[in-house]
Parts: sequence; structure tokens; C-alpha cells
Amino acid sequence: MTSTLVTDIRELVTNDPSLGDGSALGLLHDAAFVYDDNAVLWVGSADSAPDADERLDASGCAVIPGFVDSHAHLIFAGDRSAEFVSRMTGERATTGDESTGYSAHGIQFTVQSTREATDEDLRRNAARLVAEMARQGITTFEIKSGYGLTVGDEVRSLQIASEFTGETTFLGAHVVPHGSDPTAYVELVCGPMLAACAPYARWIDVFCDQGAFDADQARAIVEAGVNAGLQPRLHANQLGPGPGVQVAVEVGAASADHCTYLSPADVDALANSSTVATLLPGSEFSTRSPYPDARRLLEAGAAVALATDCNPGSSFTTSMPLCIALAVREMHMTPAEALWSATAGGAQALRRTDIGVLSVGARPDFAVLDAPTFVHLAYRPGVPLIKGPFGRQV
Repeated sequence: MTSTLVTDIRELVTNDPSLGDGSALGLLHDAAFVYDDNAVLWVGSADSAPDADERLDASGCAVIPGFVDSHAHLIFAGDRSAEFVSRMTGERATTGDESTGYSAHGIQFTVQSTREATDEDLRRNAARLVAEMARQGITTFEIKSGYGLTVGDEVRSLQIASEFTGETTFLGAHVVPHGSDPTAYVELVCGPMLAACAPYARWIDVFCDQGAFDADQARAIVEAGVNAGLQPRLHANQLGPGPGVQVAVEVGAASADHCTYLSPADVDALANSSTVATLLPGSEFSTRSPYPDARRLLEAGAAVALATDCNPGSSFTTSMPLCIALAVREMHMTPAEALWSATAGGAQALRRTDIGVLSVGARPDFAVLDAPTFVHLAYRPGVPLIKGPFGRQV
């Protein structure tokens, strides 16, 4: 197996506090590391680096762990740019069933387009977005279903998603399809749909929010998923105050995602649990909604992740650097907190210890920045700073 020495690293972010400066980022300066196809083998000072079969010169740039995108909706068809324009110009008109102001009901338009698409259409679109993610430094990503909402369409969404990642999420409980009885649809999700989809998923998710599923429905769906061997995560408190975060903590979800509207009790619940608060600033940017209060979560001791929420309706971006810049500017995170949340935080939201970190034994997933320090990710928004990534995208 070929080993590679990465050297002449001006600043290496390891996310291992036992390394470097002892901070959460585990910063090393004038650093190097060695990796092979499977793992990081050595980390330390460039002047004490061991020999390796090959050499990669970082040319005095910063190196970071590959970004971990723990919330993305990549299996879809259709374009909602007209909805975006209407939202940005303040129009509230409705075309058919599509509200130009964002709500859970806006998903229905994408559902119709996705059902009409061929497998190859969906596969081609997902491949395009995955390639975009790679160019943005994302080396691990999750993909949700949720734009099919029939047994057959949810199964094929997950089958296609599993061609790109092992982090697949069954989101049959995205919204109740038009014309369906909510009670009957929950029974479908918990029964035949879950049975057909579980073999292709690692996670189960529920949109527990206004216009989607209430607390009792969410609990029933999550319980069925856990009984089928899936691990829970929830969309929670995006559109307004509600029970989503409390349900997520109650069921032991790996993450509660969005967390835009939080009560003091919600913050306390997250801070005193293993549930990660996954914040999605691309969604607030694209919907002109209030940004989550990341500062309050961090000061309470909650674990925070950042993710893109890539989807065609409310956050059509694959750029983790954009999300980092928004988190710093709009959510009052420090550049270090934002980077940790986009790497190690995302890994924690996926309950992974082998990614989001560059220490011995971790996966060799990293990105070289065209910059001397990671701070440039927020300091130079919109500039393509990713020279990598390296490692195997999964």
C-alpha cells in the first residue's frame, strides 16, 4: 500500500486537542503528516517527518480535515428558481400548489418533478451535485430521500443515494402528499414504505414542524424506524417554535437539524444530551428567515454542526465555505468554531469518529486551502480556496 507524505504545511487543523496548540482545532504549524489509502499514519512537525513512498508539497498552505456535510437532499428533479426570485422580491403569489414564501408545502412541487423523472435523470443530477461537493472540500456527506413519498419512489431514491454514500437517510416523513390522509400516510410510512426502504438506509428522519408532522406522529415514525434497525435524526424547529427539538432529544436522535426557533428549554435539552444541533445557514440565507442563535447553543455547551442542507427549494448550495462564512457573519460563531462544526461537528452528527479529524488512525480525508490559514474561509467569502480535496469521498 502506497504511503504519502504531505509536507510544508503552514497550518494544519487536526481537530485533535492532544496535538499542536491544545485547542479544539489541534493546530500545528510547519507541519506534516503521512497517510495511505486507509488511514493517517503519522502527524507532527515537518522537520521530523518520516519517509514515505510519495510526497505532496502543500507549498506553505493550510490543510484542514475534509468537510462533513451531515444534511443534504440530493435526490430530486425540477427547478425552483422562480420561487426563489419571488421570495427575494417579496411576492407572495401562488402558482398551482407552490407557495413562493417558503413553507413545508413548497416540497410538493419537487415531489411531482421527482416522481416524473427517470432513474437516470435523478442519478445524473445527484452525480453533478456530488462533484460540486468535492470541489468545495466535502469528503463525507449524507443524502436523504423524501421527494418521492410513495413506496416505489422512496425506494428508488435511496437505491440511487446508496450509489454515492453509505450515509443514507429515509425521509418518507418529509410532508404528507397532496390528497393523502395524514393518519393513513403515517401508517404507510411506518409500515410498507419503511419495510421496503430500510435495507437501503442507515438513518430515519422526520420533518417535525409546522405543516409537516406533529410530535406524536414523529415519535411513532421514529420508533418504527428504530425497530427496523435505523438510527434517528430530525428536522426540528425550522419554521417556528415547536416540539421537534424535544422529540429529538427524547428519542436519542443523533441530531436535531435547523434549530432556528429555540426556547430556553430546547437549548437546555440539547446541551444536556448527545443530540447535535445541526445548523443550516444556507436555508436562512435563501429564505430570509432568522438565523439560529449559535452563540446561545455554544455557550450552553451544546454540540453544534454545520451542513449545507442542499435542496432545490430553500438552500440550493453545495458550498460549505459559504456556510462557514454565514455562520461567522450571521450566527456570531468564531472562525474556529465554524470550521470545527463543519468538520468534527458534522462527524459527531453522523456518529462517526473516523472522519472530521486528522490524527493517527483517522480516514485520510483532507483539503488543501489556497490560503495560509483556515480563517480565510470566512475572511474571503466567495473565493474558491479549496485546492483539494484529497481522500475518498463517501
